[in-house]
Amino acid sequence: MKKILIAFFGLIVMSCAQTKQSTSYSYKKVITKETTYWQQEVDYTMDIDVDVENYQYKGKQKLVYTNNSPDELKKVFYHLYFNAFQPGSQMDVRSLNIADPDRRVRDRISKLKPNEIGYIKVNTLTQDGAEVSHETVGTILEVTLNKPIKPGDKVTFEMEFDAQVPLQIRRSGRTSKEGIALSMAQWYPKLAEYDFEGWHTPPYIAREFHGVWGDFDVTIHIDRDYTIGGTGYLQNPQEVGHGYEDKTKPLNLPKGKKLTWHFKAPEVHDFMWAADNEYNHDILTMDNGIDLHFFYKKTLEEKYLKNWKEVQPKTAELMKFFSENVGQYPYKQYSVVQGGDGGMEYAMSTLVTGKRSFRSLFGVTAHEMAHTWFQFLLATNESLHPWMDEGFTSYISNRAEDQILNENSANPHAGSYRGYRTIVARGYEESLSTHADRYNTNWAYGTASYSKGAIFLAQLEYVIGSENVNKGLKKYFNDFSFKHPTPNDIKRSMEKVSGIHLDWYLNEWTQTTHTIDYGVKSVDGKTITLVRKGQMPMPVDLSVTYTDGSTEEFNIALEMMRGNKPTSATILKDWGWAYPTYSFDASKEVKSVQIDKSGFMADIDLTNNKFEVK
Repeated sequence: MKKILIAFFGLIVMSCAQTKQSTSYSYKKVITKETTYWQQEVDYTMDIDVDVENYQYKGKQKLVYTNNSPDELKKVFYHLYFNAFQPGSQMDVRSLNIADPDRRVRDRISKLKPNEIGYIKVNTLTQDGAEVSHETVGTILEVTLNKPIKPGDKVTFEMEFDAQVPLQIRRSGRTSKEGIALSMAQWYPKLAEYDFEGWHTPPYIAREFHGVWGDFDVTIHIDRDYTIGGTGYLQNPQEVGHGYEDKTKPLNLPKGKKLTWHFKAPEVHDFMWAADNEYNHDILTMDNGIDLHFFYKKTLEEKYLKNWKEVQPKTAELMKFFSENVGQYPYKQYSVVQGGDGGMEYAMSTLVTGKRSFRSLFGVTAHEMAHTWFQFLLATNESLHPWMDEGFTSYISNRAEDQILNENSANPHAGSYRGYRTIVARGYEESLSTHADRYNTNWAYGTASYSKGAIFLAQLEYVIGSENVNKGLKKYFNDFSFKHPTPNDIKRSMEKVSGIHLDWYLNEWTQTTHTIDYGVKSVDGKTITLVRKGQMPMPVDLSVTYTDGSTEEFNIALEMMRGNKPTSATILKDWGWAYPTYSFDASKEVKSVQIDKSGFMADIDLTNNKFEVK
């Protein structure tokens, strides 16, 4: 990939659907001479020395950047996420002014003392050995290059920086409420993504991310009592112990106050680690050889320790479910780490709080592990399309939890439907096309991203059939894992497996706030008349009960679908979206009619969906 320069053909690149399918799961194989798709590449080598007394560390970073774009780059940009945890930062001011601030943030940043804030201070930066001009602007480092990076070229940036870990407020931090010493997410200067849409450099306000694929080589020096868990494969287990070591070989622990931990993480776009001096470290090896690592405080109450033990085999079942229903997990390990302030996904790992009931611990693990597929393998731009990240994760984790816990729900996504209908009824809904940072309320962001995003896939089961959705997810994974797919790519995956046109669905559900509202207008003997009251058109499944007690199912496709989903129902003439009503004659006298008895259509008014002949 590193030596290939490919031409840019205008708007064609806007869809990854033009790419040649990778023959193996690797970002290094997504670009060939036959493709029109490109993505940048970074390789990080970092070395940090941590002072656990004052929560500061000194870092060295070497970054090799490959410009696979067709563009000459005159600047580059880094994210300095820790700078958000300072009074007066945009994250602080946003939290102070939004109507419904995150309860974990509120006014806490504004009250941080100098020894409690977070920061990353870049001391030196060179481009291919020569000092380069740079300026820190909030959470972004702006770098004006000495020499532009031409298409196909590599450049090496070397940096020295100082950093301080903020109090645990949101995702990253020190001394959490549960006593975790260090939750180290967004801890390093991270090169911003440049893609077909340009640079992505939003100020950090604790929303979503977009990262560059690459290999990470990370060395951490920290007090010897601390255990580290997170992203990457430990390279020197016999030199650190802490549950990583091979029991059949002698330990080779160095003398001194600190141990050196060396990790490598291939083909990821982020790197997280957590450290504590009271971690239990358990390893469960699955039948397929994948190691599941669990890090949690040994000082937890007995009921919580019991939950952490019991969740381990269930985590293996989750890994199996996601691999079978989306695509095979490509790494050799995954870590569930107590830390952070709730649940947050990272490469090959997650941070979750640990004082939970079993059901809660299982649920948060299910959701965060599912993010491995919907964001860390299918690496959408979360800032622009958080519904493809949080929503798809909610959809597949809902299904996994329902199956693994034998809940057998008629609709595992019922909570998402309730949340969506509530926000519509109260008038707070905003379009899914809204940037993650720009929603008026956290409620609108959460409902859009989690609930309406999950419904995107759940409702597709109603539109094209559950079998086609299952096949579509696998095709989506096979075609776009280790890439940066767009909304059009999930639509095209579903179209290709179903043969049904879905441009109307993508537009209406994700780019408008049009609502669905169908009703039974009248029944006159054998004649049934339906009405579309909402702006968003949909196909209609109809259940009819006749006066003789018999029943019949009908399916009415939208004309612009150009096809019907697989169904045993009687297929009626297509409904053109512009017509507000639709009538047809049943074969016998009608007693009652019900629209969508499955409940998978997100109709906002269910009161008119059923009609009884008096």
